[in-house]
Amino acid sequence: MTQKTLTGILGSVDSPEDIRRLDLTGLNLLAQEIRQMIIDTVSAHGGHLSSSLGTVELTLALHHVFSTPEDRLIWDVGHQAYAHKIITKRKDLFHSLRQKGGISGFPRREESPYDVFNVGHSGTSISAAAGIAEARCLKKENFKVLAVIGDGSMGSGMAFEALNWSGDRKKNLIIVLNDNELSISPNVGALSSYLNRIMTAQRVTKFKSDLKTLLRSIPFVGRQMVNFSRQLEEAFKSFLVPGVIFEELGFTYVGPLEGHRLDNLIKNFENIREMSGPVLVHVVTRKGKGYKFAEDDPQKFHGIGPFNRETGAVLSSKTAIASYTRIFGDTLVSLARQNPALVAITAAMCEGTGLDSFAREFPERFYDVGIAEQHAITYAAGLAVESVVPVVAIYSTFMQRGYDQIIHDVCLQKLPVVLALDRAGIVGADGPTHHGLFDLSFLRSLPNIIIMAPKDENELRHMLKTAVESGGPVAIRYPRGAGVGVPLDEELRHLPCGRGEIITQGEALAIIAIGSTVYPALAAAEKLSGQGVKVTVINARFVKPLDEELILSAARTHQKIITIEENVLAGGFGSAVVELLADQGLTPVVVKRMGIPDEFVEQATQEELRRQYRLDEAGIVATVLETLADGGGGQS
Repeated sequence: MTQKTLTGILGSVDSPEDIRRLDLTGLNLLAQEIRQMIIDTVSAHGGHLSSSLGTVELTLALHHVFSTPEDRLIWDVGHQAYAHKIITKRKDLFHSLRQKGGISGFPRREESPYDVFNVGHSGTSISAAAGIAEARCLKKENFKVLAVIGDGSMGSGMAFEALNWSGDRKKNLIIVLNDNELSISPNVGALSSYLNRIMTAQRVTKFKSDLKTLLRSIPFVGRQMVNFSRQLEEAFKSFLVPGVIFEELGFTYVGPLEGHRLDNLIKNFENIREMSGPVLVHVVTRKGKGYKFAEDDPQKFHGIGPFNRETGAVLSSKTAIASYTRIFGDTLVSLARQNPALVAITAAMCEGTGLDSFAREFPERFYDVGIAEQHAITYAAGLAVESVVPVVAIYSTFMQRGYDQIIHDVCLQKLPVVLALDRAGIVGADGPTHHGLFDLSFLRSLPNIIIMAPKDENELRHMLKTAVESGGPVAIRYPRGAGVGVPLDEELRHLPCGRGEIITQGEALAIIAIGSTVYPALAAAEKLSGQGVKVTVINARFVKPLDEELILSAARTHQKIITIEENVLAGGFGSAVVELLADQGLTPVVVKRMGIPDEFVEQATQEELRRQYRLDEAGIVATVLETLADGGGGQS
């Protein structure tokens, strides 16, 4: 897709300076044109639609009133920042959104001075903004600092920690709470209920405004009565307007404001700009605003692939093979029918982790804790103490947020908590904040844990059964996207712990692959066989414990070994194999480790990235031939 020639107001807008010259009519027209550009681009390539459509007016108002980039604007997560990207000198690049070599789907400092802080995970904006505000004071500068955070992210523990800190520090800081009543899954918890009560208080806000207008109209005494009403307002505030929780934390609470009325937003932000101390502005928006299909089904259009913009229908994928996520969800339902002690937990990702069917069939055994991964894991540990079998399904990239809880609350106590790490490995267009490339490394060093990775969707089913019957901590990591398409066994079986399998036998070299790299290794072996090169391919299955007997046997019968993983090389599966061989004194064996080097992986399709890092069939073939041609020894 190439960028269309832009006409209308958007054609003449390149930066916030241009926006500040527009009147209200021009701003409203610009909002419509920005929405069309977002819909056009996301319908062609996919992306986060609903959130960004919901914040168009809010974005324009913020950039219109505040002097960005001198004033610092920090977005939380970044799902809602597409309009921000368009009006900050990137409209001509917006067609490349989330594509290889294109602009990121999230704010990135490397892209623009208007992107103050790199984001992608929720709950970080207030902490970052607080740090920037403190640095401003240390440097004796005078710019404004604003953080925009959604109501879903506001429920994360980190956001509460930052609110507690910022309210006490009393620095000039503006927090904009974008309240659309929906993050990725419906919001849960007391804060969500609290914000819903604030929503109903709009009638109070309108009543106060109407009352003041009426009082001012009374001859002679009207203004005195208005002043008296202000004194009464504080006395009734905690009763009428439940914004008192933020005020008790030290913030001046403003709102709720209608998030799609540019005139009101601009007027209020102009007033807020002159206020001192920490301020929380509560803005109510509608997810998917301006696109009927996204308004009607904001969850579907939160993160979506290419779709028909006229009908809202998602364009059919290239394969009808079930995804690993769906196989996981269906298998867990089957296991739960047999085991009443089995429960499922997720962190605001019910559909994303495939647990929607579990939630429908076993609502009393399903727990969505909101955007609170730390709580999810320790909550699971508490359940496990009482002989419940919790399965915690969280994307690999987000499981990183609960690392201490995995160590301290699960592994240290040897509790039977199953960690299901979806989207492990290369994820694709969401880029470096979302690739699940570290889990093998950060989990492998932990005592008491079993780590598995299936070669296909059928093996995933057996691993899940093995995990829930293990009696201790288990992590299963599996990739994003469709399975291999293998037949599914009718009966689930328990896999022997720490046992891999030899799939093909050859004398030239041994390939030891884990998880999603097994089938590319098999395809490479078949191609090499046609060239007269016979290799052994081993499906390791377990990263911890390793199948030591099988790996040592391969090392004794082959002079060269290649390990393959979709994980960083530092501390990963290949490192485990090298450590085993070193401990056994088999260092003369040549070991070539294939995986992700010491760098963050950028955005592109999964296929493009696997090709780039030589983790596809062609890359494995080339690496095998290079390794065989290299007469040197040692490990790499």
